[in-house]
This record gives sequence, structure tokens and C-alpha cells, in this order.
Amino acid sequence: MPKSAHGVNYESNRPVVMGRNGMVCAGHPLAAQAGMAILQKGGNAVDAAIATAAALNVVEPNMSGIGGDGYIMVYNKAQNKIDICNATGAAPYAAELARYQKDGIPTKGILSFSVPGLVDGWMAAHGKYATLKLAELFAPAIDLAENGFPVSHVLSKVIAGDQLLCEFPTSQAIFTRNGTPLQPGEMLFQKDLAKSFQAIADGGRDAFYQGEIAEAMVKFSQEQGGLLSMKDMADCHSRWEEPISTTYRGRTVYEAPPNSSGHVLLQELNMVEQFDLKSLGCNTAESIHMMVEAKKLAFIDREAFMADPDYIDVPTQGMISKEYAKERAKLINLSRAADPTHGDPWVFQNGSGSAGKVSAGATQEEDTTCFVIVDRWGNAVCQLQSIQSSLGSSIVAAGTGILLNNRMTYWHLDPEHVDCLQPGKRVRHTMNPVMVFEGDGPASNGSPGSPGGPGRPGSLALVCGTPGADTQVQTNMQVITHLFDFGMTVAEAVEAPRWRNAHSPTESNVPHVCDNLLHMESRFGADVRKGLEGRGHQLNMMPDWGAQGSEMMIQVDPETGALHGAADPRRDGYAVGW
Repeated sequence: MPKSAHGVNYESNRPVVMGRNGMVCAGHPLAAQAGMAILQKGGNAVDAAIATAAALNVVEPNMSGIGGDGYIMVYNKAQNKIDICNATGAAPYAAELARYQKDGIPTKGILSFSVPGLVDGWMAAHGKYATLKLAELFAPAIDLAENGFPVSHVLSKVIAGDQLLCEFPTSQAIFTRNGTPLQPGEMLFQKDLAKSFQAIADGGRDAFYQGEIAEAMVKFSQEQGGLLSMKDMADCHSRWEEPISTTYRGRTVYEAPPNSSGHVLLQELNMVEQFDLKSLGCNTAESIHMMVEAKKLAFIDREAFMADPDYIDVPTQGMISKEYAKERAKLINLSRAADPTHGDPWVFQNGSGSAGKVSAGATQEEDTTCFVIVDRWGNAVCQLQSIQSSLGSSIVAAGTGILLNNRMTYWHLDPEHVDCLQPGKRVRHTMNPVMVFEGDGPASNGSPGSPGGPGRPGSLALVCGTPGADTQVQTNMQVITHLFDFGMTVAEAVEAPRWRNAHSPTESNVPHVCDNLLHMESRFGADVRKGLEGRGHQLNMMPDWGAQGSEMMIQVDPETGALHGAADPRRDGYAVGW
């Protein structure tokens, strides 16, 4: 029997949060409360998502904000439809390859800044699905920014660890007291950010992309030697996309299409399904090894084939096909780790094509945030938003309070690489929102009338996601199998010990080099470690709760419709139910 306070079948130190009218799981309790307040006022899941997203910008500034980008996955219950808003910005028009090739892409500072797409996504989601006015949705964030909130231990540590943030004048003025990083419990005020939020609430998209905010950001960028222009801002538009999907153990799993890495999770699950995971055991050396090998095969395909589909044909359907998964899974040796090469998904695409050359990957972290929401009507949102790495570029655009992203660090500079930098092109993203449905899921064309409702095929089963760069699709694979193969509660799944594989040449960040390591939390037992080392894995043991990511999960009870929520304790995440 579990020895922890709230364990049912496995260990869990937090309870499953339950509700019947709504659930918000977010990276900070104040942001979760902001979303819940909107649900209780009669707002729907998208209303609550905008309020939560804006509040997270304030209370979790190291993870996301309007200086960055994101993805918004919306399930509209009445239409039985899943919509995905791709709010990722492009490389500036002045970001010529030659400009960066000499000295490389800086990990911080103004030349690491890419066009911010998030606000356009918020406005698009609001216009299509929301019911409340922007002023009401932005009110919690404006209050938190204007009147301050107490800095958590996690945020205080992050601020103290960023030298540029603590030294650059516009950032120092916000996140330090005369150069001394804010300590836990001190109040963080962001009055310029409050003004920017108010301007967006009053003027919508144009206030950010064509008005005073855009002018201030461009002026600041030019003064600092950056590349952002008013045309970059004016031309930045999100887009609505249809999800991609596969089935796993009788359920349908939905993901975002490229330029998201969502296909990787679907490939992983397709390969895992070829094995009797239950017989291999939960978090055993045998099951972890198999899943790591599936991860490697999916990632090496991403490195070869996936980039902005506006610029290159991507064999998405081939990569996520069951037939391709069967062929790739045959390469998994349950006794030995391998160093795989990419396959040929074009054979399963009913088309033809060629792979780009493969180059190396890196192990640096991405700091993103994920939150999930389900409302009383059964609508749901899974949203990820990011400024790339922790605290983004570490610089705030003067007069705006906006912390700028450092998304340029995801580009490759090799002209032969499939994801090579090109002005106006969107970089390959690791963000991937996830929804799982019983049976066949929503109608692919979004038309009403497909099966739905508690207990019937097509009903919503799970909304989940996590930050963590290339950790994301690995963590999502682990928690989905924990839930559906081993019967964990959502709290047990987010708290279970976690691993992450880093494998050249498949990681995202510059400088695009890394050691082949299997990073594991130290809660895995000695027998598991020995079994993995015996199969050829080189281990890097992390602290007990040291894994990257912050998984958020809402599971819907198929019999009662009750909402079961959990937020990862590795950060400041909280689940709030109603």
C-alpha cells in the first residue's frame, strides 16, 4: 500500500482536487484563482483561459508573457470540435542567416528576441469563443501587476540566478531592490505591465501590434541593436489549425500539428502500443528502456523532417501512422540501447519527399507554462505559452513592462538543416497541447452530432500538458501511460518519479550539442538504475524532485462527469475545483 498521505494505488503527497462545475490547473495559485473567478462569474473555458494566461504573465514572469508566444487548444462541446490557435511568431524580417552565422545566436539579450505572437492568439480566441469583455478578463492580472504580489521561493531563486536580469536597467528596476534580487515574500510590482494590459483591454490586438506598445518595443529594440520592426509586428497573425491525432488503448489522443512537436508524442504512443506495457511494469528498467528507445526514434524523425510547413513539406501523416510505428518499433531492442537513424515516413504518406540533413541538439531548458481548464458546459482549454528559456532574453522593453522572449535560440544556422533560420519563418516549437477522448473522439470536421457525453464514446477523458522544452512530449508520454495503463490517479501521475532522455542530435536549443544521457530523479530505485545501465544507458541522477516540467492534468470521470485535477508540485502549480 502507498505510504504517502494521499496515495491510492501509488505514492501521492497531494490530493486529487475534484469539482463538478469547473476546474483550473495552473502554474501558480493566484493565476488558477483568477481563472476560477471567471468561471464562477459565468465565463466559459476560453474566458477563464485568457484571465489565467494574463495572470500567469504577472505571477510567473519567468515562464511566459505577452513578449512571447504559445498554443491554445480549445474543445467546443456544443460543436463537438477541437480548434487549435497557433500563436507562434516568426523570425524578424531582418534576421538574415548571414547576420548570425559569424558569432552564432546569443542565448540572451536583444538579438535572441523573436516576434511575439501570443497576444494575437489571445485576441483570436477571445473573438471566436469568449463571452466576457476583455476588461473583465484582464482585471485580475492588472490588479496583480499594479498592486503587487508576494514573490514565491521558486521565483526568488530564479531571479537571483539570472545575472543579466539583475543588471540590465529596465529589468533590474522591476525584479530587484537596487540590484538585490527580490526575496521570498517581498512584493513584486509591475506597473508598466499593468498599463500595457490596460491598453490591450481597451484597444485589443491593434494596441499591441500597431499602437503605442508596438512603437515602444520597436524603439527599444532598435536602441539596443535589435531587429524588430513595425512591419514585423503588424504582420504577426495567429492561425486556426485542425488537430492531428492517433489512438492509444482505445482512446483518441489529439495534438497540435507542425510547427509544434505534437507529432512526436503521437509517434511515441504508437510505438509503445506495440508492447505489453503492463507486463513490463510501471517505472521498471524494462518499461523505461522501451519508452526511451521509442522516444529516440520519434525525435530523430523530427530532426530530419519537421519545420515550418509553410516552407517545407512535412510528412506528418506518415510519421503518425500506425503502419510506420509498427516498422519503427521493430528496431527497439528490449535488451540494448541504440543510436537510431531516421526512417522514411514518406512511404506511409502516400507521397514522396526527401529528408533534410540532421544536425546536433542541446540540453538547455525551456521555461514555458501550461494550464488546463474545463468549464460547467464541458468545454475545455489546454494552453501553453512561453518566452523560451527562463526569463526569456532577460531584458524588459522600456516603458512597457514586457519581458522579451529569446525564441531565436531554437534556430539552426546550417543551410542544409530542415529548421534553418529564414526571415519571416516560424521556428520549430516544442510546445504541444494534449486532449484525450474516449473512443473515436470529436468529429474530425468539427460538425455536431458525433457521440459525446459522460461514459459514451467520444467524451472528453483528459486534458493535460507541461512546459519543459523537449521534456514535454517525454513527460506527456509518461503520465498518459501512468493513467491509462497503470491506473494512477492524476495526482499520482504528476508526482511519479520522472526521467528525461537527452540524445544528440535531436535537442532544440543552441549550441545544438549534448551528451547522450538519461536524466532520472533519484526516487527511482537502485534496481531500476542498474537495469538501465546494463542496457547501455548513461545515467545522470537528479534530485528527488529535480525533473524539468510542470505537468497539469484534468481527468473527466466517465460515469459521473466529475472533474479530477492535479498540478505538478515541482513548481508553484495548483489545481482549483468548483
